[in-house]
Amino acid sequence: MTDQLTNLEGLVCPVPLPHNQRIVLGHGSGGRMSYNLISKVFASSFDNPILRTGDDSGVVVIPNDNAAQGSKIAISTDSHVVMPLFFPGGDIGRLAVCGTVNDVAMMGARPLYLTAGFILEEGLDVEVLKKVVESMRLAALESNVQIIAGDTKVVQNGKADGLYINTTGIGIIPATLNISGCNAQPGDVVILSGSIGDHGIAVLAARGELKFETQITSDVAPLNGLVSSMLDITSEIHVLRDPTRGGLATTLNEIALQSRVGIRIYEDTIPVKPAVAAACEMLGFDPLYVANEGKLIAVVKKNAAEEVLAAMKNHPLAAQAAIIGTITENTGDHVTLKTNFGTTRMIDMLSGEMLPRIC
Repeated sequence: MTDQLTNLEGLVCPVPLPHNQRIVLGHGSGGRMSYNLISKVFASSFDNPILRTGDDSGVVVIPNDNAAQGSKIAISTDSHVVMPLFFPGGDIGRLAVCGTVNDVAMMGARPLYLTAGFILEEGLDVEVLKKVVESMRLAALESNVQIIAGDTKVVQNGKADGLYINTTGIGIIPATLNISGCNAQPGDVVILSGSIGDHGIAVLAARGELKFETQITSDVAPLNGLVSSMLDITSEIHVLRDPTRGGLATTLNEIALQSRVGIRIYEDTIPVKPAVAAACEMLGFDPLYVANEGKLIAVVKKNAAEEVLAAMKNHPLAAQAAIIGTITENTGDHVTLKTNFGTTRMIDMLSGEMLPRIC
């Protein structure tokens, strides 16, 4: 939902935007400031039942077509403004393809097609553009999708960070499948596919903002193959979400608010690579809020959780998958963390801007 417009009715009590307020980086963080902006500026104008669900993709049913009646499609769009354009483990082109493929896949859909729009800054080296486009081609092959349409615009020097990309994705959802952030139920199990914070710290390192050398690489990857392997095991997957901007903490809050449930997670079960933990400790960051681009959260019916976890661990993108928590009946829409010290603390949405230009 951090990547989609959503009507926040029933999800968040948005704070009214002050008169004459200007946009700041925090409005793009995917956290509470983003919610308030979306609710007050966008959702109030674009409100409709599809948008109101608040998922990573809009899901529509194809009407009045005998050949495809009842078929559902997922549609998602995303803009990519990462700086620098190239970072350990990826680049803006791979990010653009994988990010949109993943948003479509989080609805249980099979991604099929993408469109790509390019905003190019005057002075951009054509060889850089070729490298980004080649990366997109390879990522599309890996994701088994086709880029079928696009657009290109050029802006004056100094009006962009070299290159921005917008991608829109379309995928097919089986008619009997219903995955949504609204579907979490008390007793469900929360599974995380792997270590958190890799992407955000990798981008930070690429900008030269870490004071020590690190081998951290971004986790950016297409997750549709992983999702397919999970759905081969069971249809009892209630929610899928990739925790991008705002990190794991913000995404769990979104699910709790959408489903009107509580979520309890356990610190000692959440995988964090030592290098990521060290960087976060040095910089005063909480890994729970650092961005990811190749991880997913699955909320699964309890009796299917162990089978789903086993299938995930057999996939190369989820070898570190772990059960990290449970869904509770807490109607206060809270996310709580049981710490390694045995205490419990509230986990809220990201309240400001932690890592600008990370996706």
